[in-house]
Amino acid sequence: MSLINNNPDLQPSKAELVISKGWVQGVALVFVFGFFVMGFLAYRTYTDGMPIPQQVVSESGDVVFTEEEITSGQQIFLRRGLQQYGSIMGHGAYLGPDYTAEYLRLASEHVSEQLRASGEQDPTAATVEHMRENRYDEASGVLVFTPEQVSAFEMLKGHYAEFFGEETTKNGLLPSVITDPQEIHDLTAFFGWTAWASAAERPGHDYSYSNNWPAEPRVDNKPTADILVWSAMSLIALLAGLGALFGVYGRWSKKIGWQSAETPALRFLQPGTVGITKAQKATAWFFLVVSVLFLAQSTLGAAVEHYRAEIDSFFGIDLAQVLPYNLARTWHLQLSLLWTAAAFLAAAIFLAPIISGREPKRQHWLAYGLLGALFVVVAGTLGGTAVSTFGPDWAKGSIFFDQQWEYLDLPRFWQILLVVGLFIWIIIIYRAIRSRLRSESKFNMPWLFFYSGLAIPAFYAVGLLATNGTHLTVAEFWRFWVVHLWVEDFLELFTTVMVAYIFVMLGVVRRKIAIQIIFMDVILYSVGGVIGTMHHLYFSGTPVEHMALGAFFSALEVIPLTFLTVEAWAFLQLGSKQESRSSAPFPHRWAVMFLVAVGFWNFVGAGVFGFLINLPIVSYYQIGTALTANHAHGSMMGVYGMLAVGMALFALRYIIKPEKWSDKMAKISFWCLNIGLAWMVFATLLPLGVLQLWHSVNDGYYEARTLGYIAEPGNVILEWLRMPGDVVFLIGGILPFVYLAWLGVRHAIPATVTVMEPETLFVLEHEEAREDRTGVPASMGTAVDGDDTLPPSRSRYASDRRPPVDPEDQP
Repeated sequence: MSLINNNPDLQPSKAELVISKGWVQGVALVFVFGFFVMGFLAYRTYTDGMPIPQQVVSESGDVVFTEEEITSGQQIFLRRGLQQYGSIMGHGAYLGPDYTAEYLRLASEHVSEQLRASGEQDPTAATVEHMRENRYDEASGVLVFTPEQVSAFEMLKGHYAEFFGEETTKNGLLPSVITDPQEIHDLTAFFGWTAWASAAERPGHDYSYSNNWPAEPRVDNKPTADILVWSAMSLIALLAGLGALFGVYGRWSKKIGWQSAETPALRFLQPGTVGITKAQKATAWFFLVVSVLFLAQSTLGAAVEHYRAEIDSFFGIDLAQVLPYNLARTWHLQLSLLWTAAAFLAAAIFLAPIISGREPKRQHWLAYGLLGALFVVVAGTLGGTAVSTFGPDWAKGSIFFDQQWEYLDLPRFWQILLVVGLFIWIIIIYRAIRSRLRSESKFNMPWLFFYSGLAIPAFYAVGLLATNGTHLTVAEFWRFWVVHLWVEDFLELFTTVMVAYIFVMLGVVRRKIAIQIIFMDVILYSVGGVIGTMHHLYFSGTPVEHMALGAFFSALEVIPLTFLTVEAWAFLQLGSKQESRSSAPFPHRWAVMFLVAVGFWNFVGAGVFGFLINLPIVSYYQIGTALTANHAHGSMMGVYGMLAVGMALFALRYIIKPEKWSDKMAKISFWCLNIGLAWMVFATLLPLGVLQLWHSVNDGYYEARTLGYIAEPGNVILEWLRMPGDVVFLIGGILPFVYLAWLGVRHAIPATVTVMEPETLFVLEHEEAREDRTGVPASMGTAVDGDDTLPPSRSRYASDRRPPVDPEDQP
C-alpha cells in the first residue's frame, strides 16, 4: 500500500450532510404520503375492481362462458400481440379497434334489432335497460345474460372468427391469425366481459364499472359528474400549483435552481488528457449497441407509421406476411425502452470511477458481462415476441415465448432476466463507489446517485406482478407503476442526479446547489407523479377515487416541468459562463445542447402534451387516439431519448481520441433529431390527434377508432406528411450518432491505470504551472490496478477528502 494511505492527516472522517435536514424531511414526507395513498388505492383495486363472474349464463341456466374462458381469452389477446394492434378498455395500440368499444357497439345494435323484431315499441330505451341493468350476483358469482345478449355474443363470435380468420393481410395482421373455434370463443368472452363492465351499472351508483367509458349513446354512456368535476378540480390544482411555484421562485430565486459556482478561473480537462479506465472504455461497446438498437427501433417506427398511411402494402411489398403491424410495434416499443435504459446503464458505469476516484479490479469484466446479458435479453425478447405473434402450438404457455401486457411485452423469462440484470448493474455501481459511500453522509451526492440507480431495478420489478392471467384491472394498476412511476418519476430522478453530477464534475455548480436541485426535483416530481399514476386508470374498472386522486395530482406533474422551463436559461448559461472563465475550450457543447433539448421536450412533450390528455373529460374521448401517441413520442424520445444520446456523447468525448472526434457529426445529429421529432409531432401526430378527438366527440368514439376513419384521404395525407421528418430523423439524426459510437470502439484512447480525483474534470488556472512542469494535470493522480493512491484534493468544488481504501481492492 502506498505511504500516502498511511498518513493519518489524509484519512477522512465521514463527510457531513451539506444541506439542511429539512430537505430530507420534505422528501420523506412526500414519499410516505404518496405511497400510503398508493397502498390504499392498491387495496381498493383488489377489493372493488370490476368483478369477473365465475359463470355467465342465459335465463334458462345454460352456460354462455366462464371465468376460465375469460382469462384464457385475455391470455390469447396478449400472447398473439393483439394489444399491440388494437386496445382493450382504451389501452393498447391505435391501428385496430378498441375491442371493448367495438363489442359494446355491435352488441347493443344487435340487441336493439332483436327487440325491434320482437315487437318492442321503444327498442332504444329497452336496449339501454338490457345493457345497463346489472344482473351479476356477487354471492354466487353468476351473471345472467338476457336472450338478446346471448344472441349478441353468438353473433360476435362469428364476427371475430371472420375478422381474425381473414386469409389476407389487408388489416395489417398475419393471414388467418386465429382460426381455432375455442380460441375465438374465449377471445370473444374476454371482449364481452369488458363490454359488459363498461355498460352495467356499478352497485349503488348510476354509472358503470368503467365510469361510463366508452362514450356510447346506444347504452346511455356519457360523461359522469365525477369526470366533469375532477376535470375542473385538475385545472384549479394546476393554477394554484403554478401560482405557488412562481411565488416561491420569486421569493427565493437566488437560492434555488441552477446557480453558477463562484469560482476563480478554471480550465476544463480536455479529452486526451483525461485517462479512462478499462470499465469506462468498455462502455464504448454499450454505446455502439445503443446506437444500433436506436436505429433499428426508429426504422421499425417508420414501418409502423407506414401501416397507417398504406395498410395493405409497403411500397408494393406485402410486409405483413413477415412483419405484421403488431410485431413491428412490439419491437418498436420494447427497443425504445431497451436502448434508452442501456444508455443510462453505460453512462452510470462511466461516471462511477469519476465519482469515487477509483476502479475495483476486474470491473471491466463485469461490464462486458452485463453487455452480454443485455444482448441475450434483447435477442430473447425479439425472438420470443416474434414466435408468440406467429403463434405455433408448441410455444403456447411458454415463459420463453408468451408475450405479455403492452410495455411489458417481453416474455416472462426475459422479463425476469432483465430485472436480474438491472440488479447486477446496481451491484457493479455499488462495487465501484462503495469506498466513497463510506466517507459520505447518507444524503450527499454519491448516495443520491446510488439510491436513484437502485430505484431503477426496484420499480421495474413491480411489473412482475402483472401476469397474463392477472385480473385486467389489477394488472393495469401494477403495469402503470412501470409505465408511469418507473419512467416518469424514478428514471426522471436518475437523470436529474446524473445531469447535476456532471455539472459538479465540470466545476459549473457547487455540490450543495446540485443536492438542493435533486431534492427539490424529487419533491416536485413525486408530489404529483406518485399518485398521478392513477390518471392511467380512469376507465380500467377501478373505483372512482382513482379518478379523483389521479386527476388532481396528475395536474401537479406540470409544475416541475414548468420550473425546468423557467430555469432552462440559467441552465444554458452555466456552461458558457464557465467557458468564458476558462483558457481551455468547453469540450461538451453538444452533450449540453442535448440536455437543453431534454428541458424543452420535458415541458412540451411531457408537460403540455401530457396535460392535454390527462384531464378526465379529454381522456374520456381521446384515450387510445393519436393524441396519446403524440404525448408518448414527445416525452419518450424528447426526454429520455435525447438524454440518452447526450450522456453517450459526454462519455464518448473522453473515450474517442481527440483527433478522431467530430463536432460536426454531433451537431448534425443534434439538429436533425430535434427537427425530425418536431416534424413528427407538429406536422402529423398533433393535428391527427386533434382531428380524431373532434371526430370522437362529434360522431362517436367507436367511429373515431375504426380503420375506415384512419384510412380517410385527409388523414392519409397527414400520415404521408410525416415522411420528410422521419427521413431527417433517421439519416441526419441517428446515422451520425452511430458513426460517433463506432469511433468510440474503433479509435478509443488506451485504457490507463490513472484515476482521477473524485468528481473533478477541471483544474484551477493557478495550478496550470504545475501541469506545465510535470505534464500531469493537478487534479489527477496515478494508481496501480487495485490501489486507491490519490493526491489530496486541490479544488474546493470536489471532495476535500480522498475515499478510504477498501482492503478487498488491494493487490
